[in-house]
Amino acid sequence: MTKVFASGLFSGYAPFASGTVGSAVGLAIYWIPGFERPEWIISVSAAVLFFGVIASNRMEKAFGHDPSQVTIDEVLGMWISLLLLPKGLLVAALAFVVFRALDVVKPFPARTFDRLQGGAGIMLDDVVAGLYTNFALRLLVALGLL
Repeated sequence: MTKVFASGLFSGYAPFASGTVGSAVGLAIYWIPGFERPEWIISVSAAVLFFGVIASNRMEKAFGHDPSQVTIDEVLGMWISLLLLPKGLLVAALAFVVFRALDVVKPFPARTFDRLQGGAGIMLDDVVAGLYTNFALRLLVALGLL
């Protein structure tokens, strides 16, 4: 069960770009009708963060530091990227692209978290990338560009 959860429904076992595949899984789940409602996305995200730290820690012990098989962090990062934003294709597509870019670049303090050992480090760098993505998209919405 740990592998299914930590790998974002086995997206972490994609032969290449497992983080991108995991982000796509997060985006697909987001499209479930009603998932974007605050009471759902916030509560599920909090639970995934909590259990994701535990599962990621177990996977790191089995596969080494921040293994590519772990993509539950990308799933969560996508949800945070879209949190409380208007649900639409343009917003979702931009969130996906911006989140993936920031997950690769790892702006401060994401890189600091990424260097940490254990599940917290695995999860928190994507939380930061998701928050930065969300703030960027909020700015675009506020400026009337989305």
